[in-house]
Amino acid sequence: MDMPIRTVAGRAQGGAANPLLGATPTDDGHPLLRQYLRIAQRWKWVILAAAVAGVLLGLIITLLMTPQYTASSTIEISRESDQVTNFQGIERDVELGDQEFYQTQYGLLKARALAARVANDLRLVDDPAFFALFDAAENENEAFRLVNGRYTAQGRPVRQRAAEEILLENVSIDPTRLSRLVTVSFTSADPQFSARVADAWVENFIESNLERKVQATAYGREVLQRQLAEYKDRLDESQRQLVAYASNQQIINLPAQSGGDGTTTQERSIVADDLASLNAALNEATADRIAAEARARRSGGAGASSEALSNNAINNLRQRRAELAAEYQQLMVRFEPGYPAAQAIQSQIDELDRSIAREESRVANSVQAEYQQALQREQALRERVSSLKQDFLDLRRRSIQYNIFQQEVDTNRALYDGLLQRFKEIGVAGGVGVNNIAIVDTAEVPERPSSPRLLLNLAISLIAGLGIGILAALGLEQLDEAIADPSEVERRLGLPLLGSVPRVPAGETPRETLLDRKSEIVDAYIAIQTNLAFTTEHGVPRSLAVTSTRPAEGKSTTALALAAAFARAGKRTILVDGDM
Repeated sequence: MDMPIRTVAGRAQGGAANPLLGATPTDDGHPLLRQYLRIAQRWKWVILAAAVAGVLLGLIITLLMTPQYTASSTIEISRESDQVTNFQGIERDVELGDQEFYQTQYGLLKARALAARVANDLRLVDDPAFFALFDAAENENEAFRLVNGRYTAQGRPVRQRAAEEILLENVSIDPTRLSRLVTVSFTSADPQFSARVADAWVENFIESNLERKVQATAYGREVLQRQLAEYKDRLDESQRQLVAYASNQQIINLPAQSGGDGTTTQERSIVADDLASLNAALNEATADRIAAEARARRSGGAGASSEALSNNAINNLRQRRAELAAEYQQLMVRFEPGYPAAQAIQSQIDELDRSIAREESRVANSVQAEYQQALQREQALRERVSSLKQDFLDLRRRSIQYNIFQQEVDTNRALYDGLLQRFKEIGVAGGVGVNNIAIVDTAEVPERPSSPRLLLNLAISLIAGLGIGILAALGLEQLDEAIADPSEVERRLGLPLLGSVPRVPAGETPRETLLDRKSEIVDAYIAIQTNLAFTTEHGVPRSLAVTSTRPAEGKSTTALALAAAFARAGKRTILVDGDM
């Protein structure tokens, strides 16, 4: 039966309490949870009232809120720029983490400068409907005062800042995790306006990105122009130094030449070129002299030399002599040497011998002359080569500073050519326009409001109401010092619990209830009588007192019931009323 109860606790006078009779909660691991459940059950109406109030308040607020519409546009931000040409922009690629790059892009998407571009692009600064849409027109500032249905020009800077703040407060940047996609969303009470702003936001972001690149390219062109002029002056000065030094030192170099096989010869001096040519001629002259010397030595054997053997005139004379000798031998077979015909042939043979001897002598003299000429040519070339060697060594000494000037000229020319080429590339790349941002999805006009969400708001209100109710219950529990649970008697007072007695039912008197032997109150006092029998070693205490902290808590009823119970048990009982 669910009715209020009274707790009866105590200790026998002069006796020790029996621990077996105590009602201390066992340490089962859930005392704190049971305590919270008890508090929740005790203050359940407070918690339920707070929850219902939170739900009703959330419902009212949700119904009173203006519907908001969110339009979203999606863009792709690439780490590397899409190159339209093979030329790179002026910005150098730096090996940085992708996270830093993308965080920079997200920051640029939320920049005030971008909001200003969008506000100017959509002409929102001078649009009263825009400020009225976000309740900014209610501002008492003079900048929002209408004159003939229009804003004044003096307040434009104030409205510009206000428009930027409104756009930044209602735009959201949501990067898609593990991708290069970024969603740009805008929320307002007008669905068409939300879509316009979302599209204008990404378009102006792309345009501002291109403008930054163009500005960087233009700045790079200006810097390169100054550097080109500087390096042009350096190149001219170094070339003048080189020419002046070469003129003073008489250094003449042949220009580089391209061969038919694609190779290019280096620039070389005339002395080195002459020395190489004369050295090759000297080698050739030495070979000729050796060959002429060998021929001259062989020509010492008269007709045995190879030149004489290969001479056509000598060979013709020898052939003629051989023919005459053969005729002479035929005549000698029949005639004597004094025969006139034989003598004529012999005289011809003698003449031929003299002619052959003269030709062989001429050939031998010619070989000796060739040898002498070869020897003289070799000696002349050797002397010239030796002289050129000295000139070349002297040129080498004088060319040290020349080479320094030449290296400076080459370096300045290479730098100038590189800057000139870079200047041309930047001009082409800046004219083409390179972008690494692309629109994936344009914003569509939303058909349903994004807020308020009735179910979500009710759930949040319910949770908030329950939280407030629980906090209120805990606070009330802390403020309430009454003992509501009989089990708290031993924990808070340190006294054993003897029993719990329900209150007297409404419409009855304690006397009537105690006369009913079957009532719950009688059963409760019988249980208390039984517990009292175990409080001391000799059973029921000989004397006991009934007391409470406040009046009208059932002291008299309890004393009467216990006295009656002891009397019915056959004990002599004296009931003393000490409540003065």
